[in-house]
Amino acid sequence: MTAISNWEAVPDFESEEAEADYWREHRLDLRLMDAAMVAGAESTESVTVTLRMDPRMLSRIKRLARSRYLNYQSMVKQWLSERMEQELRDKASK
Repeated sequence: MTAISNWEAVPDFESEEAEADYWREHRLDLRLMDAAMVAGAESTESVTVTLRMDPRMLSRIKRLARSRYLNYQSMVKQWLSERMEQELRDKASK
């Protein structure tokens, strides 16, 4: 069995059958698997913050999130991320 030590060595597969055949003969190197787990842990790490806001505003945000089938916290994080990127772009263009 051949150990794969980098993701670039894994080809694109034309079918699930071709992928299954490939993985019968190959395996991921343990260091590559460990690196993937560490990278995944870092990207999902988050910090809890407390934000005070008008209850009516929160109610409106929740209603809007529900209408988009989103969790309201996720929607607020998305808004903050989009605004931060916009601010950074605007600052860079000055």
